[in-house]
Amino acid sequence: MQPSKPADEIRRGRFLSQKASRFGESVIRGMTRLCNQHGGINLSQGFPGTDPPPEVLEAAHQALRGGYHQYSITWGSPRLRQAVAEKVKRYNGIAADPETMITITCGATEAMVASLLAVIDPGDEVVVFEPFYENYGPGAIISGGRPRFVPLRAPDFQWKPHELEAAFGPGTRAVILNTPHNPTGKVFSRRELETIAELCRRWDCLAITDEIYEHILYGEREHVSIAVLPGMAERTITIGGLSKTYAITGWRLAYAIAVPELSLGIRKMHDFLTVGAPAPLQEAGVTALRLPPEYYQHLKLDYSRKRGILLDYLERAGFNPLPPEGSYFILCDIGGIAQRWGVKDDAAFAEKLVADFGVAGVPGSSFYSDPGLGRHLIRFHFAAKDEVLHQAGERLLRAGRA
Repeated sequence: MQPSKPADEIRRGRFLSQKASRFGESVIRGMTRLCNQHGGINLSQGFPGTDPPPEVLEAAHQALRGGYHQYSITWGSPRLRQAVAEKVKRYNGIAADPETMITITCGATEAMVASLLAVIDPGDEVVVFEPFYENYGPGAIISGGRPRFVPLRAPDFQWKPHELEAAFGPGTRAVILNTPHNPTGKVFSRRELETIAELCRRWDCLAITDEIYEHILYGEREHVSIAVLPGMAERTITIGGLSKTYAITGWRLAYAIAVPELSLGIRKMHDFLTVGAPAPLQEAGVTALRLPPEYYQHLKLDYSRKRGILLDYLERAGFNPLPPEGSYFILCDIGGIAQRWGVKDDAAFAEKLVADFGVAGVPGSSFYSDPGLGRHLIRFHFAAKDEVLHQAGERLLRAGRA
């Protein structure tokens, strides 16, 4: 019999896989914990500060009373898949058979991981726009892929065509899109998506697109799903969800849409990752997806107002905000304030901001493959109630004067 490993060796991670050793814990969730320790205002983890629509809550109560307590069909309640099919046809222009093309998942994060596991083999290259939502890098690693990063450059977060073209090649299996984009708030235009689609067709690869913020847009910006462009329906996995639009992030309801051959793989991965999303909440999700057009008009106006509130405070405080075109995040260039404070990087800045002034943001380095590229940035969300944004804003003004 071989002797057991000493406890100190186990604690040092001797049994961890190489995959688990290649990325750290979520910085965003870590900032939430730090904010809670200091009793601060959490503008780091982006969940809405308002309650869901009352009719959606009532639908959840009815479902709980109606006996929906056991497993649903693994790939989703038939009623919810039908409601998703109706919604994406109406809003996105995507024709999706609810029986063979729609998979209900436990949040958009699980939809992304299940999709990557379904289509990526070890060594396949995955094109990722940078900065990126922190889950995409680990998702590529978990699936065995090799990320190829394409920079989005401030202040308008445009990419250079030759850099994008250079990222594609014979080893490219997929490109990950996120529009509206987290953390920059960029909304990819139809022309940009046409360029990406042409590269996908040229190199015979897939587009995996996260469209969770599709209803949160500003000005004249419009949301375009790459799946509707010529030749892309069969090579796109469209990920959407209910969490941000209906203020139900804790319900973990999202979906992945793809042609039947791809959906078969996604459904298998989803099955063995989570089995299925919460059954009663899926039934309530049907009500959410069938809310009238006025709901989305109000949503846009509500977030436009909140965007204006926080932008005003950040500008007056000297945080140099970069106004978003969509989503509910604002990236700020805090280089000048950080230098005045004498802090070494964005992580130290974020820690001081929450400890001394009671406002939590997310260090910009967490959105980059090379942390040095984001050392001058911090991200805030403005999905909180108006009064909370004003409270946070006054604290940011004090921070800017310090």
